[in-house]
Parts: sequence; structure tokens; C-alpha cells
Amino acid sequence: MELRINRRALIGIGVAGALTASSFALLRAETGVASSHREAPMIAGDPRNDNTDVYAFVSPDRPDTVTLMANFIPFEEPNGGPNFYQFDTDSRYNIKIDSDGDAKPDTVYQWTFRNEDKRGTATFLYDNGPITSLNDKNLLFRQRYTLKKITHNGTRTLVEDGVVAPSNTGAASMPDYGSLRTQSIKALPGGGKAFAGQADEAFFADLRVFDLLYGGNLSEVGQDTLKGYNVHSLALQVPKDEVALKGDAGRNPVIGVWSTVDKWSPKGYVQVSRLGQPLVNEVVVPAGLKDAFNALPPYQDADVAAVVKRVTHPEVPRLLAAIYGLKAPRTPRADLAEIFLTGIAKTNGPIKADLNSQGLNKDAGKLRPSEMLRLNMAIAPAAEPDRLGVLAGDLQGFPNGRRLGDDVIDIALQAMAGAAQSGKLVDALAAGDKVNQNDKPLGTRFPYIPLPGDTSVNES
Repeated sequence: MELRINRRALIGIGVAGALTASSFALLRAETGVASSHREAPMIAGDPRNDNTDVYAFVSPDRPDTVTLMANFIPFEEPNGGPNFYQFDTDSRYNIKIDSDGDAKPDTVYQWTFRNEDKRGTATFLYDNGPITSLNDKNLLFRQRYTLKKITHNGTRTLVEDGVVAPSNTGAASMPDYGSLRTQSIKALPGGGKAFAGQADEAFFADLRVFDLLYGGNLSEVGQDTLKGYNVHSLALQVPKDEVALKGDAGRNPVIGVWSTVDKWSPKGYVQVSRLGQPLVNEVVVPAGLKDAFNALPPYQDADVAAVVKRVTHPEVPRLLAAIYGLKAPRTPRADLAEIFLTGIAKTNGPIKADLNSQGLNKDAGKLRPSEMLRLNMAIAPAAEPDRLGVLAGDLQGFPNGRRLGDDVIDIALQAMAGAAQSGKLVDALAAGDKVNQNDKPLGTRFPYIPLPGDTSVNES
């Protein structure tokens, strides 16, 4: 099987960020109005618009559907009241899908929000008694949302006046938070579902990777830095045909997915956050380009040389060489660039496998290289998902989309260290960060992400 034969190249998929390019100015021109994820300088001061993670996977309990999820507001301390967490009412939150391979969205799911704030000058409380339903009068602050679907055929409102599942303020106020989440899930026309609200931070990692890559001697591992925090999540579960090219997931099973936030400004709506594959901005793009990168639409990626070079000549392997004496793979890293930009297909480069390039769709047009999370919806959910995804032979996992249980940090570092070229794991990093799963079990039905916690991070 060619996919097995070329597994060495597949190992590199977790590495973010190859951008072919020709114009540094293309990035620089957008810097003044751009923002980005937590890892970027500007968005660090704007957490409500900070996209933390994007997920896309075939629904394990409903394999005729696909689940799409984008999370926001990093490091929500559960007890962080009295003004708890909320989406930005001045922004549009989007999940975008490219099904024909031109790096432009063919389908956009767009959320906007409004506040219902009954506190006024009477109280500082988020709620003034136990809350048993989303419409409970004791809930003094709530958000409502509108969800639209935008395609080449026009715009359709899918949800009007949906209620956001509130921040979990504690057991006294919300004795059965699970029921509130259940009430917040909305049925969509055509058989889908939608969710908006607070959730557990399901991303798991030891972020002391940024302390000279785990302390300079791999001593700083085994601590889930994200444990105990919450996020705000937007999730959809829709039939595969709804997002497939020409509405036919049988002929055209591959989609590209990314999320953006457009924030209102004197110039109109401006894209301030962008996220497809994890770790792009974190470990590939240098600090001086991060804000601008997040303002860039994927169809322009192929015109930006400055970032491309950061991918083909990545920084992390040089750090591993300097700190651990690991020999850096030879550059340019054409394998990573090919995997990351086009998706995996026999016609796209050295990887002789057909996995997740839109070029595999029978009705696709000319493929435009770009950064996004690509998913082949034809691959059935794994009976026993492996945290290392494709790296471990689990083709339904990252980087073929991304599931909540995929260990993207370990995969990425292995790839950066050269596993993509050697065909085997780098022994010195084989144990990874020793954080192999989320501290809370994942749900078995939509939206799968665990309920938000109400215990202080200091105590969790």
C-alpha cells in the first residue's frame, strides 16, 4: 500500500506552515489592521476574538455527517467572575470550507451575537439564583446568536435567536450544567445540529515547550498546561453532502476547513484571526509576521515568500540541534511544504498516497496551494482512534482533519525533528511531552467536547 510505503513523509504532516511566496510586502501591508491568535502579539490583548483551535472530523456516532468546531477565548479561568466570558458582539465568527481546491471559501457558516443584560444598575451578579433552564429568570446575562450559511447561491439563516450556553459559574448557580448544554443545541434544517457556548479546553499539551523546548533537558514534561481552563466553542454537525463539492460527498469527499474572525472597525469588518492547521503561527511564522499572517486569506498564501522560507527552512530543527544536538534535517523541507500546502495526493509531490487533497475530488478545479485543515470525509471513523493519527496508521486522525483526541504537539515536534525524512520517530523525542490526552473524557455525541469546569485552575 503506497500510503504505508510513504509513511515517512506522512509523519511530517503535523508541522504547520508552508507558504510558497513572492511578496513580503503582501504581509506587511496588512499589519496595521491585523490581529491573530494568542501566539500573535496583537490578539493577545483581544481574547474574545482569539481562535484557539479548529477541529474537523467525521462524526463517530453519525458517520454520514461531519463535525466542525472552532474554539475561542484561551485560558478561561472558571471562577473568573463576576464578568464571565462571552463572544464579541462586534465580530463575525466564521467556519469556512473550500471544496474545489481554489483556496477560496465555497461555504461559510457565520455566527453573530447580541447580549441580553438584565443587570443594569441593580446588581453585579451574573445570576441571582439557581438556573435550571436557558430561559430561567435567574440568569441575568445571556447571549443570543444568529447562524447563517453563505454559499455561491446566497445566504440562508439557519438559527435565529439561538441561546449561547452560559459560563459555568458554579454548582450553586447551575446545579445541572449538562441540561443547559443539551438545551442549547439547536437542530438545523437538513438534519444538522449547532452549538455555541462554554466548554472545557480540550486541547492538551505541556506548554513548557516554549521554555527552550521543555527546559533544555526534557525535564519539563508531563504537565497539562491547559488543564482546568475553559474556552468558548462554536460547533456544527452537518451532512457530508452539505459541504462537499456539488453536494456529492461520494464524488468529492475532500474539504478544506479554516476559521476566521472579522471584527468591526472604522474601515468595516477586518479579519483579525485565522486558524486552520494547529501550530502554524506558533512554530513557523516569526513574531514580526504573526499578526499579518492572521489577516491573510488562504488564497494569497502562495504569493508570500517570507513565510514560505520559514517553512522550507524551519526554526525548530535548528533549536533542537542547538539544545539537544539533534542533527537538523536537510533543507529545503520540500516534503513538509508539499504535505502542508496541497494536501496528500500522488500527483502533488513525493508522497505516493491519495489521502486529503481537494485535487482528489472528481469535480475539483485547479488546486491553489494554501494553508488549511484538510479532511477526506470518505475515511470512516477509527474503531480505536490513535492519538498520533496518520503517524500511527490511523488515517482518520490528524492531519486528515483533526479530532479532539489528536496529539498535535507530539506529531509536530517529531516532524520538525526529521521523522518525515527518516521514516521513524526521533528516539530522543519519542516520549513527547508526556501529556497524551485531555484530563476529561470526550463526549460520545455532539458536540463531543467536555462540559466546562467550575473548579479553579489552582485546585483542578
